[in-house]
Amino acid sequence: MTDERPPLPPFKTIDAASRKVRLAEDAWNGRDPAKVALAYTPDSQWRNRTEFITGRAAIEAFLKRKWRRELDYRLIKELWAFHENHIAVRFAYEWHDDSGNWFRSYGNENWDFDERGLMRRRIASINDTPIHEDERKFFWKLGRRPEDHPELSMLGL
Repeated sequence: MTDERPPLPPFKTIDAASRKVRLAEDAWNGRDPAKVALAYTPDSQWRNRTEFITGRAAIEAFLKRKWRRELDYRLIKELWAFHENHIAVRFAYEWHDDSGNWFRSYGNENWDFDERGLMRRRIASINDTPIHEDERKFFWKLGRRPEDHPELSMLGL
């Protein structure tokens, strides 16, 4: 397989690392499990909360389950640190369940990339907090976050 996902490691500038984070955010906000799974190596390993996942097919199945449960999902990722082929991010996302209960989920991820820019390892720690609908902060139309929408730091998150 020769597909590449620029920017490619090693990540030498904050701009390259930030671009990689924004591309990941955009893909997840698109909520297309098959498309998102293509950003990972075929044997990618994940820890997501308490779930251990290996491979694109398992990633795609996980994301299908996730987005059936987490409705009106909107995510913001923010670069925390980077070095060579590693990136650390913090994130928050808002969603509601099928009963209309709103949540904000907070977390951190550690990413490891291969030389083609595909993520081969993703370690995610996530906590959910119930919120009232009037506490929401992510109001853009479903899909990509607009360029002028505040980032996590600007929102006090």
